[in-house]
Amino acid sequence: MLEFSRKGAIVTLILLIVTVSATASTEEGIFTNHFLVELHEQTEDEAHQLATENGFDSARKLPFAKDLFHFYPKDLTQTRRRRSLQLRQRLEKDHRVKNVIQQEGFSRTKRGYRDLNAIDTNMNDPLFSKQWYLINTGQADGTPGLDLNVAEAWELGYTGKGVTIAIMDDGIDYLHPDLASNYNADASFDFSSNDPYPYPRYTDDWFNSHGTRCAGEVSAAANNNICGVGVAFNSKVAGIRMLDQPFMTDVIEASSISHMPQVVDIYSASWGPTDDGKTVDGPRELTLQAMADGVNKGRGGKGSIYVWASGDGGSFDDCNCDGYASSMWTISINSAINDGRTALYDESCSSTLASTFSNGRKRNPEAGVATTDLYGNCTLRHSGTSAAAPEAAGVFALALEANPDLTWRDMQHLAVLTSKRNQLHDEVHQWRRNGVGLEFNHLFGYGVLDAGGMAKMAKEWKAVPERFHCVAGSVQEPRKVASDGKLVLTIDTDACQGKDNFVRYLEHVQAVVTVNASRRGDLNINLTSPAGTKSILLSRRPRDEDSKVGFDKWPFMTTHTWGEDPRGAWILEVGFRGDAPQRGVMKEWTLMLHGTQSAPYIDQIVRDYQSKLAMSKKQELEEELDEAVERSLKSLLSKS
Repeated sequence: MLEFSRKGAIVTLILLIVTVSATASTEEGIFTNHFLVELHEQTEDEAHQLATENGFDSARKLPFAKDLFHFYPKDLTQTRRRRSLQLRQRLEKDHRVKNVIQQEGFSRTKRGYRDLNAIDTNMNDPLFSKQWYLINTGQADGTPGLDLNVAEAWELGYTGKGVTIAIMDDGIDYLHPDLASNYNADASFDFSSNDPYPYPRYTDDWFNSHGTRCAGEVSAAANNNICGVGVAFNSKVAGIRMLDQPFMTDVIEASSISHMPQVVDIYSASWGPTDDGKTVDGPRELTLQAMADGVNKGRGGKGSIYVWASGDGGSFDDCNCDGYASSMWTISINSAINDGRTALYDESCSSTLASTFSNGRKRNPEAGVATTDLYGNCTLRHSGTSAAAPEAAGVFALALEANPDLTWRDMQHLAVLTSKRNQLHDEVHQWRRNGVGLEFNHLFGYGVLDAGGMAKMAKEWKAVPERFHCVAGSVQEPRKVASDGKLVLTIDTDACQGKDNFVRYLEHVQAVVTVNASRRGDLNINLTSPAGTKSILLSRRPRDEDSKVGFDKWPFMTTHTWGEDPRGAWILEVGFRGDAPQRGVMKEWTLMLHGTQSAPYIDQIVRDYQSKLAMSKKQELEEELDEAVERSLKSLLSKS
């Protein structure tokens, strides 16, 4: 089913949920020799001819948009300090050209990368016994039983067979003996060098080992006496090399995220805007368009599954300031360490859906994530939320093998229903229950993924009902945010009841906010649902000194109200936390509700009557009965 029924709806939503320039932290004046060119119904051969005539290496058609081409340069390492006006004007004068945009350069950093002083280069013995995140028996001072429960999924026969996961990163060592048999060359591409061979570029410090390590977590082969075992060890892994150039561009990101969406099932991304605690940034327009196209049309209309690392900014950052991790279209994954505590680099936010594992907090040399490394090597030192996202992609591959018909939304529902609190412990944020009884945590989301539980539920899963979008209300009048106290705003909504886009059962909620402050990092924003569930939309970021840009129509997102009835009063609280007095102006707040009209779980098969699914289905049945009785009484009263 389509996520949006009309192209105009996509454009409207994109304009609402993205801040293209006002809040982006791009270095000013950096432009690339990459151009986005829109042509008047020309063929790819004619586009190539036009590109070469103007000094480009070639042109590539963007798969998600008609008549859009990426003109890429011969020297991929060059950047410019100003726009190429003459080249742009020359292209614009050509009768074949409708529009030209020179691509701006911006930064994207690999999450979880560590500068390793000592790298294990001769790991001759299998590392499976050291992969505590797969089966935790207490290795490396960990907590027994705190793992992904992959053993249960494997015993059921699910190993990722028939599923392709693309690692969007700095390349994959596809010659690695633990990856070669599972490497999908046809689904791979190098957008940094513009060729089909996404092999990592050599550096003395092995900086470009990131993608290879992520790939091993997902698809390292089993029982070959090499390194360890992937979560989905019979899945296929594709390499999309796109991080290894001086600057990222919108066209490279969009091309990567839309690469072969009918072949690639899951895209895993362990990167994003800089985790420095002061950056507010997200996908640009083309990437948003590609992502929307992916969830609408990918996998034959079931939707591409995008898995994102939530970020490594620690307590100094908030992943709701990352437009990739906080997108409704991605599954944002955080991490726990091997004793169930939070990692020091974990960012918390209300958009995180679930968690997996990274390294141990103790200095045990075997407490990291064991996986493949460059040039046929193995490592025990992979870590960060970079390690967490590929583990999640592997778990989702097991669920997809159990039920290939799962949509991108089905996967999110399964993550909510099967993730477990287990023995996770957050020293800052308590575990709470939302209005329908689902337990969540501000850092861990709905808990750690359970591969066995997800695969079993996926096997009998029925696709969730159609999704609708309701603009619930808006506060447009500017209000001052005082240094003491809180600004409290309320939107009372019927969730578009009586209209075609009525939302009764929530999935995602967005608060699209425009606010300025004398110190952006001291802002704190909370949203409380009609059921009383409080979501922390923005925490204090002590390194963010911004006093000019603020947030311009920034879509803060929460998953914490999942399953609730959105009708009633929503309360937004805006205030300051910090040592010095601050001032601000809340200019606009728009509340957007996303979910279903029909109960999503009422037709699901329940096997475990102690499960979250059983609890949710029981509540849905009771609510449906209550509402049916109420309708009958109103009908009888109106007749009498």
